[in-house]
Parts: sequence; C-alpha cells; structure tokens
Amino acid sequence: MTHFPHNPERGDVPGWVLITLMTAGLVVVIWAVAGPALSGVFESAINRVVTM
Repeated sequence: MTHFPHNPERGDVPGWVLITLMTAGLVVVIWAVAGPALSGVFESAINRVVTM
C-alpha cells in the first residue's frame, strides 16, 4: 500500500459533494414554494404586454 503525502491543493471532495447536494436541495425547495407565485407573476406580465 502506497502512502501519499498530504496535498493541500487536492481539495475536500466529500465537502464539495455535500455543498452541491445541499444547494440542489435548496433550489428544489425554493422552486416548489415560489414556482406557482412566479408563474402567476409571469402570466400577469405577459397578459399586460399582449393587451397593450
């Protein structure tokens, strides 16, 4: 078994995976909560532009 010396530039892969998964989870939750409201705002704006 080969022992590799600690390389400070290697990074923390599990930490980045956790951050990525947490960010994706937050996006899904925010989208689920705010999606209908944003859809209503978008439709209202489109209707105002079309009726002008």
